[in-house]
Amino acid sequence: MVCSTLVAYPISFFKTSPHVLYGWRRFLLRLFGAQIGKKVIIRPSAQITYPWKVKIGDYSWVGDDVVLYSLGDIEIGENSIISQKSYICTGTHDYSKSDFPILAKKITIGNGCWLATDVFVSPGITIADGVVVGARSTVIKDLDAASVYVGSPVRFIKKRNFE
Repeated sequence: MVCSTLVAYPISFFKTSPHVLYGWRRFLLRLFGAQIGKKVIIRPSAQITYPWKVKIGDYSWVGDDVVLYSLGDIEIGENSIISQKSYICTGTHDYSKSDFPILAKKITIGNGCWLATDVFVSPGITIADGVVVGARSTVIKDLDAASVYVGSPVRFIKKRNFE
């Protein structure tokens, strides 16, 4: 009972915080072991399973209703955006075994990436620097740098030219 009470209070302090209290949410996540860079924006409706398995670089954004299902490590680089309703999923089950044990696989999202609304990222994926993933895409393979991808499953569209 004591353990569940201790966990519930920080979550309620996080979720009920006004939208503009980004510093407060960074503080709470750091208190529970997350590595959060400077000026990171995390919306109060974001859900983070295990903060101590999350690392977010400077100036990145985590939008409304984003789920960071951090059974395994999640690393998000600098200046990256994870838009609303996206689901970053590090957990799966080993279907080759009769008891379907849980597997955790790290997800890495590079610097200068943008995952548009409602993107699903599968366990074990690496998204290289400068990638844009279109809305409602499903990422089931590693993505090459400075490229645009869309679809379910995700497919390459073009190289990204930017300054």
